[in-house]
Amino acid sequence: MLKYGLLVAGILGLSSCSDDDSNASAEAGTSNMTVRMVDAPGDYDNVFIDVEGVVVKYNDDFNEEAYDDDYVFVDGEFELDTDDEVYDLLELTGGAYAILADEDIPAGAISQVRLVLGDDNTVVVDGETYPLQTPSAQQSGLKVQFNQTLEAGVFYTVVLDFNVEESIVEQGNGGYLLKPVIRASAIEATGVIAGSLLPLNVPATITAEGEGVVVSTNVSSDGDFALNGLPEGVYDVTIEAELVADVITTVVVEDVAVVNGETTALGAITVE
Repeated sequence: MLKYGLLVAGILGLSSCSDDDSNASAEAGTSNMTVRMVDAPGDYDNVFIDVEGVVVKYNDDFNEEAYDDDYVFVDGEFELDTDDEVYDLLELTGGAYAILADEDIPAGAISQVRLVLGDDNTVVVDGETYPLQTPSAQQSGLKVQFNQTLEAGVFYTVVLDFNVEESIVEQGNGGYLLKPVIRASAIEATGVIAGSLLPLNVPATITAEGEGVVVSTNVSSDGDFALNGLPEGVYDVTIEAELVADVITTVVVEDVAVVNGETTALGAITVE
């Protein structure tokens, strides 16, 4: 029996903690890490991913001996406390996200995050369900580069942004293969562009394009959207809405400034 993960609707905001919590973490030499998963748009009915674990890899100079037996390391890696749950990636758009882990971990420099998958991975195309082959993901995990130094006593929110459209490959035998394209970013080191779209219940894709960066999302059923993990800079935001069947109306909002650690609010945008 599949257990489906909890989806949280809302803009990805900065994490915060009380002074008491922060001081306790600092004394223990730990940071708090929350790992969230979101998705860019994809042309599938559903994409179900079975997440069994999240592992962070520390740099080679990390001192494991500085921590007691409460923290177990394997070859410089630390596994987060993660439930085995199945998520539909296509529901993780428009500002919705899934929380994969949330706990205190040893402070230090991290080079990689690994997403370990189970066997219940499927893709639904035109109403038909197909097994989604994930070579090595069950053993070594999906490796995502993430170079970030975690300071003691600080709360971090890490966003794993799955690009479904680029991650799934149709094979010649009619099967499907997962070759993941995932971006990892810390909210504290990037910014967010958020807003809403009118009229409601209109299918739309929103894309932010800056210098060397392109990030897309779908609008939610409530008309909201959030573009996460944007490095500080200036972006053009393109909205492609299907007001009439098979007819795309395009609206461009130019020169949107993004500041690390902040959300740039575009407000309500009307597409006519």
